[in-house]
Amino acid sequence: MSCFRAENLSLHFGGLKAVDSVSFAVEKGEILSIIGPNGAGKSSIFNLISRLYNPTSGRLYFEDQDITEEPAYGIAKLGIARTFQNIELFENATVLSNLLVGRHRHCTTSLWEDLLFLPNVRRDEKAHRRRVEQVIDFLDLAAHRDKLISGLPYGVRKVIELARALCTEPKLILLDEPSSGLNVEETDDMSFWIRDMKTELGITVLMVEHDMTLVNRVSDRVIALNYGRVLAMGAPAEVQAHPDVVAAYIGA
Repeated sequence: MSCFRAENLSLHFGGLKAVDSVSFAVEKGEILSIIGPNGAGKSSIFNLISRLYNPTSGRLYFEDQDITEEPAYGIAKLGIARTFQNIELFENATVLSNLLVGRHRHCTTSLWEDLLFLPNVRRDEKAHRRRVEQVIDFLDLAAHRDKLISGLPYGVRKVIELARALCTEPKLILLDEPSSGLNVEETDDMSFWIRDMKTELGITVLMVEHDMTLVNRVSDRVIALNYGRVLAMGAPAEVQAHPDVVAAYIGA
């Protein structure tokens, strides 16, 4: 059983075909990367999976469950998390507070129980804090735990957004250009964490990325897109050597 699959997925904006009959599957425990020039439809596919967009046609399946009509707020509850190309954090809150937001899908108490801070609320709060601390340790964020997001450098914020996604305890994580804006050392760290998410946490990874060094380091398979269509699919070296992929990047 695949972790996720798309069948004949299309997204049209008027006459523009952002995604054009794309089909692929992500196997459980796999790191699958989507590459392609700007405007190829990579982030549009993420927005379809996240249910921010409704597909023009085609179906989406997660663990063999059809999620094509699933509302956006239900995606995290299923076990799908994502990061964004443009960082989306609460600037005037601490790192810890931002990470606790990621625990929202695991909340089981009612509003009145929360207001009264009943024993079951306190018990759940401790459990959420323990899980957040595990993620902080995993991503080496202890030095920033109590700092405001607004005072942190871009590279650290990028890691915090990844941490918030991990706090949801996802089965599938969508990484939208995780190395964008990072220096070489920070990208090296990111590559280790992506591999560790697979090997240590058992998370399946679907990644959109332009940095081919990172793609080659972590990917089990690669899909190349251009103008919303699949050009090639397979091992990283095989896909990058494909004539259609070479033409899409540097011209025929």
